[in-house]
Amino acid sequence: MKHHQKRKGMKNAAPRCPYCGSHTVLRSADGIYVDNSRETMLYVCKNYPACDAYVRVQPGTTIPLGTVANRELRAMRAEAHRHFNQLFKYGFMSKHDAYQWLAGILNAPRDQAHIGCLNEITCEYVTREAKKLVAWYQEKQREKNCRLRKGGAMAS
Repeated sequence: MKHHQKRKGMKNAAPRCPYCGSHTVLRSADGIYVDNSRETMLYVCKNYPACDAYVRVQPGTTIPLGTVANRELRAMRAEAHRHFNQLFKYGFMSKHDAYQWLAGILNAPRDQAHIGCLNEITCEYVTREAKKLVAWYQEKQREKNCRLRKGGAMAS
């Protein structure tokens, strides 16, 4: 029988709340999410709702999808995600390339570049940089369209 060694640095314990220091408990998102039809599970601070901190887990596992966050940080992460997603949703780059870009600006390995792990400062940074990049792509697209219109008008 093989014995599996625990990976160095990996913990089997639930994450602790970075806001109040309490333990978190794995529980259903019922009562936290308005619609929990997907049966989402969360690590929730034991002091919830006084301490409104939690993190979602990967479906079917106990693996957190990031770090425990309060309402403010969750909102900042959602905003960062909205701007980040524009990079691939509007065809500026592939999803893979967008995550490569994220890893580059975070100076992190690709497999550790997740918006669910960002803090307040890095959320603001990712949001700002994604907005700048989207604006740059949009300007390039406008320039291209303008050249095409001018070229098309001359050909008529």
